[in-house]
This record gives sequence, C-alpha cells and structure tokens, in this order.
Amino acid sequence: MSTLTESPLQPEDASSDEIVKAGDAWMKDLRSGQTLRILDLEGNQAVDTLFYNAHDPSERYSAVDTLRAQGNLYLTTGSKLLSTEGNIMLTITADTCGRHDTLGGACSAESNQVRYALDKRSMHNCRDSFLSALAASDRHMTKRDLPSNINFFMNVPVTPAGGLTFEDGISAAGRYVEMRADMDVTVLVSNCPQLNNPCNAYNPTPVQMFIWD
Repeated sequence: MSTLTESPLQPEDASSDEIVKAGDAWMKDLRSGQTLRILDLEGNQAVDTLFYNAHDPSERYSAVDTLRAQGNLYLTTGSKLLSTEGNIMLTITADTCGRHDTLGGACSAESNQVRYALDKRSMHNCRDSFLSALAASDRHMTKRDLPSNINFFMNVPVTPAGGLTFEDGISAAGRYVEMRADMDVTVLVSNCPQLNNPCNAYNPTPVQMFIWD
C-alpha cells in the first residue's frame, strides 16, 4: 500500500542542492540524521540508487532483508532500508509518488542487448554509471560492490504469474521521495539514461538532490 506524505522541509533551507542530468551519476556521503530528497523534475524518471555504510562499504543496502522485514515489494513512507548486517540505514520519511521499485535492477550493456536488440549493447546504462562514479572516487570499490539497487519513481508491476513488466511511470513533475539517514551512509545514484522501455516515456530527464542537516 502506498502512503503519500508531504515533507515540512523547505528547499531554501537545504545545505546542499544539486541537479543530476539524465545519464549522470551522483555520489555523496550523508551523516546520520541528515535528510536526502530526490525530486523528479519533469516526471516519470527512474533514479537507480545504492547505499553503503560510509565507514565500511562491505555493509550495504540489502533488498532481501528490506523486503522481508517490511513484507512489501515496494517502498514508500515508513519503509526502513536495511543493510546486509540487518541494520537500518535510512527511513523514508516523505513520499509524494506513492511507491518505488525494488526488483527491476539496473540496466546494463548486457541487459540492453538481451531485452531489446543486439545493437543496443553500446548504449549508456546505469551499471556503467555506477562503475564510473566508483572509479572516480577514493573508495577502492569495483563491480563486485554493486548489489541490487532501488529504482526510485520506477513502475515495475509484478504479474500474477510472478513476472516483471516495465510500465509507464506513476510519478509526475515535482514529486519526490525523502529519507533520513539512520547511520553515516554513502549514496550512489545513476539517473537512468534508458531509452528502450516506457518507464520514463522514452525520455530520460534530470532530477534534483537536496540534503538537509
């Protein structure tokens, strides 16, 4: 069940405010107690997101533990994002979209080729964005450090037979999801460049990232 919740936080009070263009990566540390908002500027954009313990990246977001603990495939207000150690990494405190995908994964050169066409392999993708951000950082992390991600704003319904479908997004311009860090975390985002499925109306767009202390 989705829970639409507005936030009392105001953009002008944010300590950080950045635009992430479609196809770009964004990597930032959040201190425990800080709040991150991801704002869908034009609507139906998919924001592939990973979280790591800022002091020990071997502890990272666990889709399996998060879904088991909350008994729901989708994330919304009140969802607690659990780590591979069973610790609460972040809590979703506001959400004006309604639900967020946990199963669709990140697009890659290989998945573009298998899902769409052989000539799509060379297209830009989220997995490569993640790896480029890690390579440019000082974290000494590689593709082995990429677990299953969250797709904020993405609409991936589960069929009665247990399959996944990629459908038109349920977000819209100006909708956002907001989460409070419950430990010091590193946030790694790929603002999805996907051009081959309808989740973003075949039109990747920028998002805005706010942080409040």
